[in-house]
Amino acid sequence: MTLLSRKSDYALLILLHLHQNPDGACAREIAERYSLSRAFVANILKELCHKGFVTSHRGVNGGYVLLRSAEEVRLAEVISSLDDSFRLTNCNHDEPEDSCQLTNRCPIKAPMANINARIVELLNSVTLAELFRPSSGGDSLLTVTVPTRTPSRGSSPALVEAFGE
Repeated sequence: MTLLSRKSDYALLILLHLHQNPDGACAREIAERYSLSRAFVANILKELCHKGFVTSHRGVNGGYVLLRSAEEVRLAEVISSLDDSFRLTNCNHDEPEDSCQLTNRCPIKAPMANINARIVELLNSVTLAELFRPSSGGDSLLTVTVPTRTPSRGSSPALVEAFGE
């Protein structure tokens, strides 16, 4: 199970490449650099352009550049603009036709909604600049506090590394 679609995953890679190359890059260059399909990269760049993350320049020196700095863009914004909004389970959204038949009596619906909200909060708290910042010595870029068991008196949170190498 993956939380990111291939399109979102590659979009982040493309945005990283453009972040590292502020003068811009073309679809061919990015596709060759990461051994990806040029057509797929071009389609993702077109969508990133349409969604306001990059802008394109035509001509001999044409290509794509970031429209906004990586410090201004949240990870959740990129993911939700390219894919459906993140949801951990079918019942974690407002569309009842996709919900399961146990929605009204499910004992784990509320805890799963809480976990979903925490994941969304984390994705909203991370900027592309943080994601793109190289880690030193294998250190994690982000640390998330997650309870090791159902919260009760005296339970202590465990540190879970996320987005590390």
